[in-house]
Formats: sequence, C-alpha cells, structure tokens
Amino acid sequence: MPGHISRRRALQIAGGGLAVGAGAAGTWQWLAPAPEATESGARRFVQARAKGSGNESFLHIMAHEDDNLFFMNPELEQSILSGAPSVTVCMTGGESNGNNSQDGPELPEKRPEFVRARTNGLRRATAQMATGDPESPWELEALSLIPGFQVELHTLTAAPQVQLIFMGLCEARTIQYAPPNCMRGLWLGAVPTLSTLLPTRSPLKKTYQYKHGDVIDTLTAVLERYQPSVVRTLDPNPSHLPYWERSPFNTAPGVLKGIASHDHQDHTASALYTQMALTRYWSKEHARPTAVETYLGYETTSLSLPWNLDTNAIDRKVDYLLTYGWADKADCGDAAGCGDLKVGKRPATGQRWSHHCRTRATGTARWIATLPDGRLTAFSLLNGAAQCWTETTAGSGQWTGPASVGGDLPKDQVLEGQIQVVRRPDGKLQLFAVRRTVPSTAGKYQQQEVVTALQTNPGSGGAPAFGPWDSLGSPESDAARSLEVGYPVAVVDEKGNFSVFVRNWDEKISFRTSSDGKNWSRWQQLASPNGRRIEDGLDAAVDAKGRMHLVAYSYAYGYTVTKDDKGKDKFEIQVSDKTVTHWMSPSAGETPRLMDPTGLPLVTGELTLVPLSDGGMRMVSRQADTARVMVCDRPADGSWKQTALTDAIGGFGRAAVSVEKDGTTVLAARDAKGRVRLSVGQGRPGTWLDGGINHRATPGVTQDAQGRTVVVVIGPDGKISSARHTGTGFTGWIGQDGTNQTNAMA
Repeated sequence: MPGHISRRRALQIAGGGLAVGAGAAGTWQWLAPAPEATESGARRFVQARAKGSGNESFLHIMAHEDDNLFFMNPELEQSILSGAPSVTVCMTGGESNGNNSQDGPELPEKRPEFVRARTNGLRRATAQMATGDPESPWELEALSLIPGFQVELHTLTAAPQVQLIFMGLCEARTIQYAPPNCMRGLWLGAVPTLSTLLPTRSPLKKTYQYKHGDVIDTLTAVLERYQPSVVRTLDPNPSHLPYWERSPFNTAPGVLKGIASHDHQDHTASALYTQMALTRYWSKEHARPTAVETYLGYETTSLSLPWNLDTNAIDRKVDYLLTYGWADKADCGDAAGCGDLKVGKRPATGQRWSHHCRTRATGTARWIATLPDGRLTAFSLLNGAAQCWTETTAGSGQWTGPASVGGDLPKDQVLEGQIQVVRRPDGKLQLFAVRRTVPSTAGKYQQQEVVTALQTNPGSGGAPAFGPWDSLGSPESDAARSLEVGYPVAVVDEKGNFSVFVRNWDEKISFRTSSDGKNWSRWQQLASPNGRRIEDGLDAAVDAKGRMHLVAYSYAYGYTVTKDDKGKDKFEIQVSDKTVTHWMSPSAGETPRLMDPTGLPLVTGELTLVPLSDGGMRMVSRQADTARVMVCDRPADGSWKQTALTDAIGGFGRAAVSVEKDGTTVLAARDAKGRVRLSVGQGRPGTWLDGGINHRATPGVTQDAQGRTVVVVIGPDGKISSARHTGTGFTGWIGQDGTNQTNAMA
C-alpha cells in the first residue's frame, strides 16, 4: 500500500512510554528538513524544525477523521510542532454513505474506499503540519492493543513521534438520530456489539465485533501504551436542542430516543468512552498525571458563536482542511482516493467550524492564591483529582508539587474541567469544582454536581491541607440534565458572604449563597432577559463598595418550524442580539440584579472581572473575529464602555487581568504560538512583552504579599512556571525548580 515502507519503525515502545532509537539523545528531532511545497490552489506553510521536547506528550481521541482538524486546531498543530509525541486515535471509520463526493452526481456506495480516502486525507494533513509536505510517507501496520482485536497504526516516517490509530468502528451515519447500531447504541446498551468496517488495502484481515467493555479496554490500552501528559477529546456535554423532544431524534420509528444536542452523536459517544477509559487508567498505580481538554464540536456554528480565532489562525486551519478535503487533487498513489471530498473546499467557502477552537471548560484565572505566610499556592486538575503546587518560600519562584488535595474520591468519581480557589475572610482557602460520577456499566447516564473543599490548616512551610469534597448538588436533579450544568464561579465578600453561580439546563444562571461557606441556601435562579441564552465563560467579583458583579455572554435564542418538500417538520435555530449581560447587587450582601444592557462590542465569550479602587469594575475579554484582548470599564455608578484594545497576538481563550494599587494593569493571554504573553500599562494595557512559554489552559494571575502581580501557568508536562512584576518590568519565566526559562521582560 502507498506509504508503507520496508524499514523498521524508528519509533519504539519501551516500558509503556515513547522512546527513540539510539543516537537521538533522548529528544525528538525531525529526520529530514521540512521542504516547502507549492501547489496551485492551496497555500503551503513552511514548518520550523521541531526542537527536542521535555516530558510532555499528547493524545487526541476523536470520532471521525477530521475532528481534530476542525475542533482541536491550532492546539493540534502546536503540539506536533513542539517535537513531543503526538498520537491521534480515530474511533470510527467515518464511512457515511460511501460516496466520496460533495455536490456531484450520486456514486455507488463504496464505504471501504471512502474510509481509506478519509484516512489518506488525515495522513496528508498531519504530514503537512509536521513536515510541510503532505506527501511525506507513512508506515502502516496492524497493532494488537487488546487480545482478539487489531487496529491500524500509521507512523510518519520523517517524524516517527507522530502516529495515527484507526479502530474502524461503524459510525452512526447521521448526526442526531440513528438505528441502535452505532457507538451511542453501544454506550446505552441498545446493542450487544458494534462491528468494524474493513477499509480497502488494510493490513487487518477481518472485521471485529466490539462489546461495550472492549471499547473501554482498547482506549485504556492506548493510554497505558503512550502515557500522555495531555489528553484531548470531544465534548461530553453538548447543549441540547431547544426542540429536542420534537426532533426526529425522538419521533422517527426504530431509532434511539433521548436528548438531541447541537453536536454529532458520535462526537459525544467518543468523549464518554474516553472518560470511562481515563477513569480506569487513572486507577492504575503506574498511570502518569494527565490533564484533559474537551473541545466543542458542531455547537460552535449551530449556535452562531462569534469566531474566536483570528484570520491568520483560520487560514492555517483551512489550509490543512483543504489538504484533508483533497482540494488540491494531488495523487497520493491510492486508487481509493487521497482525501474527503465531502469536506472538499467547504472550509474555505462556507464551513465555519474552522473559525473556532473552544473547550467545554472555559477556564478560570482564579486558580492561584496567597497563603498567610506569603507563599503562593496553585490548583489544577490531573487524573481527575485536585492537585496543589506551593512555593517553597515567599517570592522564590520555586514550587513543590503537585500534591493531591481534597481527599480521595471513589473510583467511579472524578473532578472535571477546571477548579477555582477563593480566599476566605479568615485567611483560609476554599476550592470549587465539578464532580462527575462515571457509570461502570452501559445504559446509564453520568451524574454531575458542584462540590467544594475547605482548607483545614494554614500550610505553614508546606502545602495547605483541605477537608473532603462536600456536595453542593446541582440545580438539575435529573442525571442527564445535570451534565449541561456549567462550571462554578464562586465569590466571597469581606463579611464572608459566599455566592456560587453556574449556568443551568435552561441556559440561565443558578446560584447558592452561604454566610460561612459551609451552610448553603437552596438553588435559586437569577432573573434573566426573556428569550436569551447564557453561554458559559461567566465571571464574578466584588467591588470596593462590597457590591457583587456577575457578567456573561448572552444572546437571543429561539427556533422556527416550517415544512420541507416531504411535509416533515423543518427546524431552524435563530440567534441574534449577542452581547454581554451584567448583574449587580444594590449593596453588600444582596442578590445581584439584572442591569441595563451593556451595549459593549461583540466578544468571543469568556470574561474576566477585576475591581478598581474607586468602586468601579474592569472587564477583559477577546474581541470577536480578531481575538484581540479588549478592556472595558464601568465607573462605580456609571455605564460600561470599551477603554482599550490591545495589539493583535492571535491565540484564543480567556485572558487574565490584575490591577495593582497604583493602577498598573497587567494582562496575560495566549498568543498564536500557544505561549503566554504579558502586557503592563499604567491605567490601561501597554504593548505585549516579548518572550513567552508554552502552556495549557488559562493563565493564573494574583498579587503576592507585597502587592506585586504574579502570573502562573502550567505547562503540558504538568510543571509550574511563573513571572513576577518588579515595578520596572517582569522577571523572566521561572520554572518550577527555580531555573530561568526566559530573559527578564522589560
């Protein structure tokens, strides 16, 4: 088969981890320069040679061959270019109707050929990312991950740390409703087994029948084989359609019933299976600490969410998708086809999934805090549990950790998404997170709830200790509906009045309050504008007058019903009037009330608040379509107004902000290369400082005991790095062990 070479793979599997052959000095290197390829009709980006990586490695688990290209890029490309091991698992064959065409005449159903064409398309796009040459060859072999089953393993010759694994399970073949013979049916126990589909010219010799447990075992074996530091998968919690009960998902005869969502059912099933495999993997003693990111799929465009990538990032994504879609008509030497013509040129002409990269957990900048002795402590999730990093001495920039906090969780429970810390008036810390119960058998829904843990000792000279996770429950008692509850945003005022806010199933805001952080009111719902949907990414803060503020991105949301040419209901979602919604309490200790419309420019969704000394509030967000960081201010008794727009650095996701006592404003945000970048200005942001390091999730920002801003990030290898404002500039980035990673930033 084209791409299969006779030489032995350079990639060796040793002790469950990845290693290169002799002479590589323990680091990954490209085996050949990245050539520049120019072809008519498509841009070609010349890639930089990958440098040796640290201890990070990346595993992407998805449903269909193009899912990582549409939904996980540009982070996928950044991982590949880092030189670290980057492995992708595609669970289904993605065979659809077997017709490899978009708008042309109907062709005979050739599903084995179409599966191979899609595989070739992903290989070409991945090779283009890694080497700049879509035709860079691959080695193909059969791999046994569990007894009695084989999968296809593809290894990129010029960069053998880049691998693709294809399980070949039959896909649902429709987005929302399908016969039980699909991954969702297997997940729910509607069918006992799910068959694979054998592509043309495969090293596999037969099809396989996967049981529910076989799928979990296979993914667990992948995790054990590669020991990733970061796992990326699709969205396990897509938002429901407003007409889900009336959709064909529930009304067509002979199909699975349930909650129809804005995403492809294969996407959701692949994410749920990944979560179950992770839970099993984490129960093993040799499991490596793992961070998990889950990416939104079709929801980005079905809800008309504002583009959160800039044009440069979109162009790069589109270029790889054009390669995958075989828009260049290149000859890869396989008669089955060299790409997915159903995708074809759509990413450049109308498909807008390529304009987003969004994770279900929107992140928080409030994951670091100062201990009474002046040391900083930071919190994140690894292996589905809360982990703590702590400075060895105040201001040192050296950290110990991670160490597990919050008590042991039962084997069927994990913390999911993100974690937030607040400092209580008594100086102790309190953590807030989401806990998920993962079912052990098919046919059950997972349950999700908000939890909190209270610090039990001051942590003098060591890491702070916390009591067990206490449940705050969920505004949704139904297990299936609880999965759509968002991530908690907690805030406490100077008198110790706590509030915790979450987005609920009805896409509004639910909250609970407490006078001590221990005894909580029942769940209540804030007043919201009629007909509006709240998007996750909200934030809350208390101003200098003790008033509580809450902000969220929202929009008018509804649908209309017409009849198609066959007389069946045709639903059309309508989204309009996108804006930032603001709630504020009239005085300290009162429930926030809905305020007048902000009238602010369109943002991408994630918002960050910080109080100003005069009783006003400052908010930072990403500007829609440009990804530039936008600063908006609200005087103590006035209206919101945009006050600054930073220079473009690309990137996406939530920006972090700090305002020091003298009015110095510090911003931290991800740039186009996946690095954290800093901006310092008096009263408003300055230019972006040179220098930055790769990181995952959202930068954390706090002020130390001297009132100096400290920015902290966690790398893909799980190590902490920090930079501290000195008054004249920023120190360079200091690694967890105290080593300098960059020069000082002035």
